[in-house]
Amino acid sequence: MTTPVAVSFEETDIERIAAATGRVAVIVTPDGKLDSGARRVNRLCKGALKRLVESDSWAKMAQGELRTLAWPAGMEAEAIDVLCLERNASVESARKGGVALAKAAATGGGAILVLAGSLRRSAELAFGLVLRSYRFAAHKRPDDPKEQRETIAITVMAAKPDEARDAYAPKAAIAEGVFFTRDLVSEPANHLTTTEFADRISAMESLGLKITILEESDMSELGMGALLSVGHGSASPSKLAVMEWQGGEKGEAPLALVGKGVVFDTGGISLKPAAGMEEMTMDMGGAGVVCGTMRALALRKARANVVGLVGLVENMPSDRATRPGDVVTSMKGDTIEVINTDAEGRLVLADVLWYAQERFSPAGIVDLATLTGAIIIALGNEKAGVFGNDDALCDAFLKAAGTEGEGAWRMPLAKPYDDLLKSDIADMKNVGGRAAGSITAAQFLQRFVRDDVAWIHLDIAGVTLLKTDATYAPKGASGWGVMALDRLVADRFEQG
Repeated sequence: MTTPVAVSFEETDIERIAAATGRVAVIVTPDGKLDSGARRVNRLCKGALKRLVESDSWAKMAQGELRTLAWPAGMEAEAIDVLCLERNASVESARKGGVALAKAAATGGGAILVLAGSLRRSAELAFGLVLRSYRFAAHKRPDDPKEQRETIAITVMAAKPDEARDAYAPKAAIAEGVFFTRDLVSEPANHLTTTEFADRISAMESLGLKITILEESDMSELGMGALLSVGHGSASPSKLAVMEWQGGEKGEAPLALVGKGVVFDTGGISLKPAAGMEEMTMDMGGAGVVCGTMRALALRKARANVVGLVGLVENMPSDRATRPGDVVTSMKGDTIEVINTDAEGRLVLADVLWYAQERFSPAGIVDLATLTGAIIIALGNEKAGVFGNDDALCDAFLKAAGTEGEGAWRMPLAKPYDDLLKSDIADMKNVGGRAAGSITAAQFLQRFVRDDVAWIHLDIAGVTLLKTDATYAPKGASGWGVMALDRLVADRFEQG
């Protein structure tokens, strides 16, 4: 997988600044105050730094923005990145400062020396820097000069390096989880098959996760006709991967994270248009977020019980594929008339949701899926849709997402929407028509959640794969959701 850049925290040593190679970042407050590190840089570069912060352009700077002085005299560094930031900057401002440093360094690679001084949240700055430094290059030619970039080495000189190092440790785990999710979403479907996906999940046993992979024969015995119907047309076997993290009290009910893992979605017999179909490698985004979250929780040894379950299938047309009009039977026992084979994710989730409740009796469930184009029409690419049957759990997630800067917006559920799923020949249809498409999809899923189980459904179709840069990620796979779910676990389920 793509490995996040390592960050080292050290005591400030101004004697090393002159010989530092790569880039040197200094932090200057909006009113232009220089700390000891910045004053040292200013002396080395013959007062150029002071001239910058006394200029009219500096007065217009916002927190988290930077200016670059290229090839400074008196220093070995190729650039000085001057970051505008208060010493007691907020978490958001500190992270955005790190993002700005990562953008500035994106073209060159090499080393970054950050003179954080007494910055209160230097760990958050480093976190933003690392998150934004992601780049998926697994299928690029390593001998192409345009693709050859040295691994960025990040050194943060801080007044209290031990405190900063301790504060950053759990964030390093989260960054690895985010990168794992981004890699999974970025992989082409001929590389990330259902079998390869399951193998990558199994490899996480080394982190302390208990991994179980259910094969088609196992799911057939359990009666998972809904999930299995989706993969009928594919040569790739359908699988259900279960990841258990036991960090809380023995016997305490876990939080269940459930993800849709359609490694490629052609739409099946209800074939999608050709334009843009290549992006359907991201239709396993919900499963990717679940896997990244479980990785982060295991790496930081979260004091909570959490189980991740992902249904891994490929939706292909063939002589064996499920047809529109077919009726399938779910593990719950409900029959489903398949009106549209391109509404396959809810069929996968229906059986995984029911299995999660039967097997683990969870304290709550959060499912994630790139489920509907309708949620993109409603919310664009800024926010995921949040549906749920429990106000407290929904509010806790929305708070966690807001804290981590991951956009989310609550959407409604109501019986009139549920009525749109009535079928003449089965217990329900898998679609309710064009109107309120994301809501009827959530209503469908709710039928597979018991009334006494707190549940959230996250439709992440608009936030999983982006055509433009996000705050913490370059364009492409965003890794949205790992930070929010980790925060939800920490705030609501983790023991003190």
